[in-house]
Amino acid sequence: MIENYELELARLAMDLATREGAQKSRVCLSKSVSDIISTLDGQIDKVSHCLDRGLSLTLFVDGRFGTFSTNQLDEASLRDFVSKAVAMTRILAVDEPRDLPDPARCCKTAGSGDELGLYDPEYSKVTADERRNLALKATVTGKIPETPEYRLISEEGEYSDSEFDAVTLDSNGLFCRHKETSFEYGVEVTVEATDGSKYSSFWWESSPSKSGLRLEDVGTTAICRAAAQIGAKPFAGGKYKMVVESNVASKLVTPVLNALGGYSLQQGNSFMNGSLGKKMFSEGLTILDDAHIKGQSGSRLFDSEGVATKPGPVIENGEVKQYFINTYISKKMEISPTVEDCTRAHLMPFGGASDRDSILKKCGEGILVTGFNGGNCNSATGDFSYGIEGFRFEKGVITSPVSGMLITGNFRELWKNLIAAGDDARPCMAKLIPTLAFTNVDFNG
Repeated sequence: MIENYELELARLAMDLATREGAQKSRVCLSKSVSDIISTLDGQIDKVSHCLDRGLSLTLFVDGRFGTFSTNQLDEASLRDFVSKAVAMTRILAVDEPRDLPDPARCCKTAGSGDELGLYDPEYSKVTADERRNLALKATVTGKIPETPEYRLISEEGEYSDSEFDAVTLDSNGLFCRHKETSFEYGVEVTVEATDGSKYSSFWWESSPSKSGLRLEDVGTTAICRAAAQIGAKPFAGGKYKMVVESNVASKLVTPVLNALGGYSLQQGNSFMNGSLGKKMFSEGLTILDDAHIKGQSGSRLFDSEGVATKPGPVIENGEVKQYFINTYISKKMEISPTVEDCTRAHLMPFGGASDRDSILKKCGEGILVTGFNGGNCNSATGDFSYGIEGFRFEKGVITSPVSGMLITGNFRELWKNLIAAGDDARPCMAKLIPTLAFTNVDFNG
């Protein structure tokens, strides 16, 4: 997708930066194209075609640092852009810890961009008519049997496919490339119950390959999830076992990973400060950074600095094994650098139950969370409060829908109370998080 002349322009940008007086520089050149077919109630509603190309330039000039971007990639414009960027960097304050990563840490195995099998050559063969047909094929309006309990009153669907190509180079000799395609379909539906109340739900599927996209059940899944909420009401507050479905469980993992990030740690704004090498959570909690899973979106061979990613434990049996420290923060904190963030978090199975239903049986009684509605987390303390929707379950069986409730607590304590993790993470999601179960969670009606 990125052509040779564009690569030459990227190299020219670095050469120009050196001529203008920059001691070091990094260039990231990216291109993307996407096509989107939106439907409304079973009919084509909107068609979009998007193209994007841009170059970002990171400069290290006399102890100063600046990052600039442009989408004007002809040679004359690039010369003017680089000259002005270097001049602007010179007026910034000195920031000595800024630097390129050690070349020994950088990725040397991403020459073609498709080493992880994320690029589908079939993408170039998809026609406009085929996109239209796929979008219409996936709709459910007028295609599902009527039911006396509810009726479908709206359906908004979106089929999309895209291609992405990015190259990162730096003045230390780095060259690494990442290419991928994506095929996605998502739908939001609203149903109306016999009493006039309305309930909505959303479902989606995605895949790096066209053959891997499963459209058939997306609409019916969304309808079933919306209809299951009919009659939902708050349940009595108290401490309950909580089971969290895999499609929303990352909501509880992301704050922990963010708290292990260098910027939060360096600024003293992390509830995980001082946790490295310490047992902080349940023995059952193991999160790997599975950065190199072939054929799954989210896998990467390098981070934005060009540092090579490396599969390994982030948290192992409850012990924190890794912070995410880029070159800058490592010098500020005077600790060893790693990668800048968790590339592909994978929470491992625990507790002997493989999926949602088996975890419900294991837990016996509690509340199943199928969605989060707003809320917040204090990144410095780990305190959280989230609105939830879901179901009450007894004897391992769902009994009634629940809404209008909050869960409150602290992430350190919550993860100490992990009692099970399934093996049902959705590969289409950015993080591989399965169904989770916790004990002693505070619910407020």
